[in-house]
Amino acid sequence: MKTIYWISTGIISAFLLLSSYSYLFSKSTIDGIKALGFPDYFRIELAVLKSIAAIILVLPFVSSQLKEWTYAGVGLFLVTALVAHVKHKDSIFIMLLLFVLMGILIVSNIYMHKYLK
Repeated sequence: MKTIYWISTGIISAFLLLSSYSYLFSKSTIDGIKALGFPDYFRIELAVLKSIAAIILVLPFVSSQLKEWTYAGVGLFLVTALVAHVKHKDSIFIMLLLFVLMGILIVSNIYMHKYLK
């Protein structure tokens, strides 16, 4: 049970950190966000929030209530990313990856509850 929790949580956290990095340093990601009409500070805010979420999810001493809010926030990140990628007419592969990540996020959340009980 703990193994599934830590693997799924690690995958989600790694994705969030990679995404944060791309929001800050990837020219194609920066251009894509600008093409959607978002201001530059929004990109930086999202990168910071994703980094904070990644850290909160892997810290074992964080309260379950804060983790629940973090799971909700990450879920919203994934849903809005799906909408943005559809609007941007990106590859179907990216959308499938987002659905897989949503599934991993759900598994992580379910096993967090089992792990903490």
